[in-house]
Amino acid sequence: MLLTVDKLRDADWPRSSLTELFTMPEGRAPLEILATVMGIVRQHRIDRVVALDEFDLEAAALIREHMRLPGMGESATRFFRDKLAMRTRARESGVPVPAFTGVFFHHACYEFMMANPGPWLLKPRTSASAIGIKKIEDPSQLWPALEELGDLQSHYVLETFLPGEVYHVEGVTWKGELLAATPFKYGAPPMQTMHQGGIFSTRALSPSSPDYDAILAVHRDVLAALGMVSGVTHTEFIRSHADGRFYFLETAARVGGAYIADVVEFAKGINPWVEWARIEASLAKETEYVLPLLGRAFAGSVICLARQQDPDTSSFTDEEIVLRLHKHHHAGLILRSDSAERVEALVNDYTNRFVDQFLAIEPVPEKPTA
Repeated sequence: MLLTVDKLRDADWPRSSLTELFTMPEGRAPLEILATVMGIVRQHRIDRVVALDEFDLEAAALIREHMRLPGMGESATRFFRDKLAMRTRARESGVPVPAFTGVFFHHACYEFMMANPGPWLLKPRTSASAIGIKKIEDPSQLWPALEELGDLQSHYVLETFLPGEVYHVEGVTWKGELLAATPFKYGAPPMQTMHQGGIFSTRALSPSSPDYDAILAVHRDVLAALGMVSGVTHTEFIRSHADGRFYFLETAARVGGAYIADVVEFAKGINPWVEWARIEASLAKETEYVLPLLGRAFAGSVICLARQQDPDTSSFTDEEIVLRLHKHHHAGLILRSDSAERVEALVNDYTNRFVDQFLAIEPVPEKPTA
């Protein structure tokens, strides 16, 4: 059974796999979603709840708690949704994280900025895709920003801005055992792409890369510290320009966005969405989940907002292109090769060409959209 918002009723859902489709108005709070679900369960039995989107994790956890269903409850979910919770637990477990503080006692925020050189980032604790992040260049800029937030300021975390290169790892975990972890490196950091505009790109790391083992080690420590049991994860790290160390940025108990699932599938032969579904089915049926044999190819993507309504990518003809995006005002290509170096070279080349041929920039939204 699928519950979604009214405007997505006629979206391209896999209807042959659905027995029921329910919709509700957009923008409902978790307690309102709970009320909607309680109306559904009067006539339908529910055994498991799966949140398909980052912003539905709290509602799914609330429903599980309320109905005493298996899966991640509200406290466990916070470690994969709340940036303050995940940073605090990671730091307590010895995982390197950028210096941070909760936004509660204002004098503590002042002391934090005096002790940790700026600039700083004021981040929503429960957002995604760099939405809502404010860069603070001088301590005097923090106070009007907090005043503007009003009663919502405690829902933010203040963090030292750490210049560096950003990576992500796509993981599959079963009963506390990390079965698969595929590391990737972004082109421009996602925050820069979101706030300043630009090309989103990512590419799989080669096992021969000096970063490969280091990022997998800290990724393993993060998931162990946060208590991941069964499911898929999307976790981001930054390698500091200052000291070369990997620092944990954030994680989510979901599939990575921006067609990352497709990139993983072309590289490793498994789709995180499919494996997540298989894990949930195995848990529901009380059967053992077995990870498929992983492929050894490398893949990457280049995606941007386009000036054209239907951008033409036919001038890109390399045989490594395995998928062309067909989405209004978006240009995108996914590449696959047996050589990580070849993928990296193409991603770099295509990034420059996309800037010239397609790139459009529009202001970052203050709030997420469905």
